[in-house]
Amino acid sequence: MIPQDRHVPEHLFLVRHGQTDWNLEHRMHGQLDSPLTAEGLRQAERMAELLSDRGVATVCSSPLGRALRTAVVIAERTGADLVEVPELAEIHHGDLAGLTWEEADERFPTARADRAENRYGWAFPGGESYAQARARARRALTACGWASTGTPVLVSHEMIGRMLRAELRGLDAPTALGLRHPHGVVFEIEGRSERML
Repeated sequence: MIPQDRHVPEHLFLVRHGQTDWNLEHRMHGQLDSPLTAEGLRQAERMAELLSDRGVATVCSSPLGRALRTAVVIAERTGADLVEVPELAEIHHGDLAGLTWEEADERFPTARADRAENRYGWAFPGGESYAQARARARRALTACGWASTGTPVLVSHEMIGRMLRAELRGLDAPTALGLRHPHGVVFEIEGRSERML
């Protein structure tokens, strides 16, 4: 949980980027990228519409293309300032980035079983673990707090998004790992509670 002395927004909106080509192919992005699909752009537009009358003045975005493209749509619709926050990037998938799990099974035969034993502490080969990413999520929230005016929108990714929500809501690891964030959904988080718009 974030210490009280950190400059973290008490009220924010959390958005996952729109659907991408690799999402359709079930490829792991990590910090690699693929473009938004036509549906992904429509999802960004719908989320922007949901946020258009919420008094948003700042959009904090992961620098990865799929999130940044989503953030631009939201910022343009809301008239908000756009700030790139490197710490909002997805969990680093290391050597598995760009692969499907079937391809990963061929190249790293024990990875899936190793991950199942300790999903929170397991790090992608050459990449990050959830535990490591949670510390980065703390820094991201502080950075967004300092960069924001009013209630910000954070545009990020599903895996790092779990850690952002865990930090904001004081969740333990098993609860955080069970969280889902479908494309096209905006979460409003205030204090330790959240709701879907």
